[in-house]
Amino acid sequence: MERQEKKWGKKNVDNDSLLEVPKGWKEPGITKEENKHGMLAESSFATLFPKYREKYLRECWPLVKKTLADYEIKAELDVVEGSMSVSTTRKTWDPYSIVNARDLIKLLARSVPYEQAIRILENDIACDIIKIASLCRNKERFVKRRQRVIGPNGSTLKAIELLTECYVLVQGNTVSALGPHKGLRDVRKIIEDTMKNIHPIYNIKTLMIRKELAKDPQLQNESWDRFLPKFKSKNISKRKQPMKKRIKKIYTPFPPPQPESKVDKELASGEYFLKPSTKKARRQAEKKEKQKEAVEKKQDKRAQAFVPPQETGESAAKKLKKSDDTVNVEELKKKIKKAQKKKIGQTSGS
Repeated sequence: MERQEKKWGKKNVDNDSLLEVPKGWKEPGITKEENKHGMLAESSFATLFPKYREKYLRECWPLVKKTLADYEIKAELDVVEGSMSVSTTRKTWDPYSIVNARDLIKLLARSVPYEQAIRILENDIACDIIKIASLCRNKERFVKRRQRVIGPNGSTLKAIELLTECYVLVQGNTVSALGPHKGLRDVRKIIEDTMKNIHPIYNIKTLMIRKELAKDPQLQNESWDRFLPKFKSKNISKRKQPMKKRIKKIYTPFPPPQPESKVDKELASGEYFLKPSTKKARRQAEKKEKQKEAVEKKQDKRAQAFVPPQETGESAAKKLKKSDDTVNVEELKKKIKKAQKKKIGQTSGS
């Protein structure tokens, strides 16, 4: 039993005996004295760079060489092939420094300035190159969504950098990010969501709330879901909806019930057991009733034309009488006087 426990590494360890890592504690990096003999095997990495980066790389390459020489790493720039390469030597004492050197030349190829790219050689700093070209196929949409990451006058990009503590550069079909591992995870999520038509302001708002909650020591071991906002997508499809929508019936493995035949209906009503003469008489009676109803409907329709309409208002003669009774005598006198004056004026003028 003891051998089995040792083999699988199953040990009963008390949680109280485990030490907690204090805040702000950093792991000490490897020094030159710890690995005096260097490395036996040689490792090398190479990457291509675009033509427009040639001038800048020629200017800053002496600085890159000098920085990598401190880690005993050899760097070469091939302008003819358009490539950069880094390789270890026998004196290289940090085994992970070649991976950082590889990331350094990748960042320089993606238009990251030397001042920012050199930070990759620090212990707590990592990089992430996010490919965004495959996330959106339509070119116009791709350009709009990429611009959304930058924002007006670069305000959105600046907000992302402040919240994640990362350097972010949008260049062509990629987004280069440089900073701590936790910040790189947030940057990737924001960029991918933006390219999937989720505005970056939603993720920025969530990050701001998380940053404020992290300051409260009482909420460290609690769930933050009740504080974080929940955004619902309001993306309505532009497809024309049909006038009559077919409602899908619930699937059942059983066939539909068989419709009743004429004989079944006769058996249910008791007509099946009647004599043929009585059946015939009943049919004729039903036929005559239907004919009678049809005749009555036709007669009603014809009679409607001879029905006089109902007079709701008063007659025209009564209206004339009322108008005669309400004649103003004084107004009539004035009209007659005016007419007489006009006649007198016409006769005098002639």
